[in-house]
Amino acid sequence: MKKSIFILVMIIIVAIVATVVAVRAKQNANAKPKVYFTSDISAAGLVRAYQALGWTPHGRVAVKMSTGEPPRSNYLRPELVRDLIQSVNGTIVECNTAYDGARAQSADHWRVVKEHGFFDVAPVDIQDEEGDTALPVNGGKRLTENYVGSHFDNYDSYIVLSHFKGHQMAGFGGAIKNISIGLGSRMGKCWIHSGGTSKTSPWGGDQIAFLESMADAGKSVVEHLGRKNIVYINVLNRISIDCDCNGNPAEPDIHDIGILVSTDPVAVDQASIDMVSHADGNAALMERIADRQGIHTLEAAAEIGLGSREYELINIDEK
Repeated sequence: MKKSIFILVMIIIVAIVATVVAVRAKQNANAKPKVYFTSDISAAGLVRAYQALGWTPHGRVAVKMSTGEPPRSNYLRPELVRDLIQSVNGTIVECNTAYDGARAQSADHWRVVKEHGFFDVAPVDIQDEEGDTALPVNGGKRLTENYVGSHFDNYDSYIVLSHFKGHQMAGFGGAIKNISIGLGSRMGKCWIHSGGTSKTSPWGGDQIAFLESMADAGKSVVEHLGRKNIVYINVLNRISIDCDCNGNPAEPDIHDIGILVSTDPVAVDQASIDMVSHADGNAALMERIADRQGIHTLEAAAEIGLGSREYELINIDEK
């Protein structure tokens, strides 16, 4: 009798423990991703925002950012990003552009990197200088594969450092654009822009297919790296309606807002959109986003599981 009671008690204990574990797992799955914010757009503010994540990179660290189209695009300046990149011993990584600008070919791109002062910050790697590598897209809407630079796998951890702004084709550019178009090789950029119909031309594709392909490509990058190995920083300054791929962008109508960081690319882009939507002088940018149906990128990304449009905003200036 005593043995049977002991067995019964153990069964009950195991059942209770299993229930608690299942409940906690469900709570963690349903938890909103955290997005940290500071209004301090400075080298120190950028480092402090990054540190709020409590994330430690491992191995070789890549910092994906735009080197900026000359002569006067709004790319993030070396003096702003230097301290952060050097603190993680990072390498700035880029890929060549699909349009025929000053960064379409590696030789020209290297000149821009030098002229814009990035050699004074950290090592730089044009990841598709020696070709492409294919990543599978699992559960995407448009693509079954995505093409990134052949140097992509040379790094273990990625910091995606994005200047948030408008974009002539996507409506806006932030974290998702930076891990899709930004990390795409020249061929990969054409593949995304065309919705998976051309590897040689980025022009003339269906708009919705393009937006959904950005989400697909971003998903392939995140799943290949592992979600714990990549974080996202959006800097909301010099918020023109035009991208940093435009060498002569429109002057911003919006005052600088701040810096947002997260481990979720959808959440950090959604938070950026939400802040811009409440900013003075936002009419031109919001019109561009609406005209290009830019919000659909977030809708598609959330639907395929790239991230969450719901988030918890934490203002680190108030701590």
